[in-house]
Amino acid sequence: MATRTVPGRSFTVRGVVVGLLVGTVICFSNMYFGLQTGWVSIMSMPASLMGFGIFKLLAPHLRFPFSPVENVLLQSVACGMAIMPLGCGLVGVVPAFNYLLEKDEQGPINLSTWQLIIWSLGLCYFGVVFAVPLRVQVIIREKLKFPSGFSTAVLISVLHGQGRQSSKDELEDAAKGNFASLVPRDEPLQQPEIGPAATDQEHQHDVEEEDDDKGDWAANIRLLLLCFGASGLFTLATYFFPVLRNLPIFGSVAANTWLWTFNPSLAYVGQGIIMGTETTLHMLLGAVVGWGILSPIAKSRGWAPGDVDDWEHGSKGWIIWISLAIMLVDAIVSLAYVSLRAVWTNDQTASFITSLRHRVQEHGVFGLWKPQSHDYSLLNNEDAEPHSHHDDAVGDEAEVDEEEEDAPPHQRIGGRLVSVGLLASIALCVLTIHLVFGDLVPLYATVIAVLMALVLSIMGVRALGETDLNPVSGISKLAQLFFALIIPQAHKSSVLINLIAGAVSEAGALQAGDLMQDLKTGHLLGAAPKAQFWGQVIGATAGAILSAFIYRIYTTVYEIPGDLFQVPTAYVWIFTARLVTGSGLPYRAKEWAIGAAVLFVGTTITRTLAVGKRWRPLIPGGIAVAVGMYNVPSFTLARAVGGLFAWYWVHFARRAQTPLIILASGFILGEGFLSIVNLFLQGLGVPHL
Repeated sequence: MATRTVPGRSFTVRGVVVGLLVGTVICFSNMYFGLQTGWVSIMSMPASLMGFGIFKLLAPHLRFPFSPVENVLLQSVACGMAIMPLGCGLVGVVPAFNYLLEKDEQGPINLSTWQLIIWSLGLCYFGVVFAVPLRVQVIIREKLKFPSGFSTAVLISVLHGQGRQSSKDELEDAAKGNFASLVPRDEPLQQPEIGPAATDQEHQHDVEEEDDDKGDWAANIRLLLLCFGASGLFTLATYFFPVLRNLPIFGSVAANTWLWTFNPSLAYVGQGIIMGTETTLHMLLGAVVGWGILSPIAKSRGWAPGDVDDWEHGSKGWIIWISLAIMLVDAIVSLAYVSLRAVWTNDQTASFITSLRHRVQEHGVFGLWKPQSHDYSLLNNEDAEPHSHHDDAVGDEAEVDEEEEDAPPHQRIGGRLVSVGLLASIALCVLTIHLVFGDLVPLYATVIAVLMALVLSIMGVRALGETDLNPVSGISKLAQLFFALIIPQAHKSSVLINLIAGAVSEAGALQAGDLMQDLKTGHLLGAAPKAQFWGQVIGATAGAILSAFIYRIYTTVYEIPGDLFQVPTAYVWIFTARLVTGSGLPYRAKEWAIGAAVLFVGTTITRTLAVGKRWRPLIPGGIAVAVGMYNVPSFTLARAVGGLFAWYWVHFARRAQTPLIILASGFILGEGFLSIVNLFLQGLGVPHL
């Protein structure tokens, strides 16, 4: 049976160029929002939508049609760029270097632009390369769902008109996650050669098909531009009227004393739509508990005597320890479950457990210590030969089926490329960290950090595949905890080394997870893994360099930390590093942190075991609650509005999700892109009104 090759070109220059353009916009947005709240969005679905829209407008001028596999390449490049502000630590650990390290901690460390670029390039590759060998295990063999990757594949299929052609059997195959399972079975097995005549015919056929849904797509484009413009205008208005970012809707006392304000940012509403109702309401719960209950308690009882907005002595810094404890236990429990489940579901483990059960049933408990007997079967005779031939035939067919589940051999990533690339990327990471920090960070510490990052990336990828949540924040904290055990507290750079170790682990897990989501999307649509890999490498390279420049611009023009860019995750990083290297906790924070940790061990276990249950959303998710605690309420409230709007749109109004994604994308990108104008206004010293 022939290996299936779907129509379309998996790697094109135009796809890479448009992917870089889309990725640039998302990269700017993620840097802007990341410095504000520490939260970035990969935005694979919006990237696919924007790419499709661009090529839709250019359709009359294309030599060959824009295919689903080319869209996969485009979003791989864009997403490779999009994650770099977080993947390179530019929204968390680098601000901690620059602004929060004390002199006795070898700080502050002000990296030049070139040092930022070197640092970013050192972190942006090894996670991408390491994800490749994991693909066979988690996508081909175990067929983990990777919900966001699956949703992106379905969206691309619908955009390109393939979703309407899927039969019931094809949808069942898609649910199993086989190669090209979302591609209709009437597509040809081999892509025909595209000559000028064939190109004209295909183009004409494509234009005729587009006429059917031209009205719907034109409406979607208008919706995107309208939302983009509305969000952009609001962003410009906030420059001249900064009060718009902190509306005192709960009264002046709640606003001035307890920081309960509302930021009616359409971008944060859009983020809430994409996050979903469950996540945003759990974040809202964290804000209510943290800022509405714990903060007043800590303030009134003198545990945090400073102003509420003071990270060092106020309740803002006190409640962050509670959120940190919640993040840690959520990560530990989730990753432990993923690791144990992988062992438990292993074929050899299952066979061993079955053997033990049979021995107990046959001989009782003492059968566990009874030597295992070996059964022997007669040699095959002529009567058994037909059965033997039948088994061989079945085995050959199984091998063919297994082969069909993956891309054609020439589209896969070679083992030599992976081996050489992994060694080279690890060496590059070690070298760049040494070039940037010199003798402050021992060579052995960097090597251990990279190797640990690879191990933690495996757990992060598995967690992402099963739960759609890549616990990179928890992974980085685990790395910090581990390094506190191997680096003496008396070491002059113990805090700095701790920060770097966490940053390396976060980078590896984030990049590996991002590429695995993209590979899942491509696997379902029949895209070439090799093309996606190189697309991700190109996107990561461009994103690392661009992110370094964007960070330098923002830190030059704006006060950081400041009212607009509070960099809360930088405080999470530095507080964690100081805690695990010997610094104490604020008064009474230890007891409350332990209590919160115990509580969320139970909730995390419950949520983990309740996957698929209708009542699972009622159990708070640890990471979401923690994020709601360490971000001021103004950001969380706007996201909660978006989450509730998404619930109304889908469950009450029962409208299609594609316009909802377009609406959210317009809101997010409008503020992210127009914030560049605010950046120039701030740099030119234009006064606020």
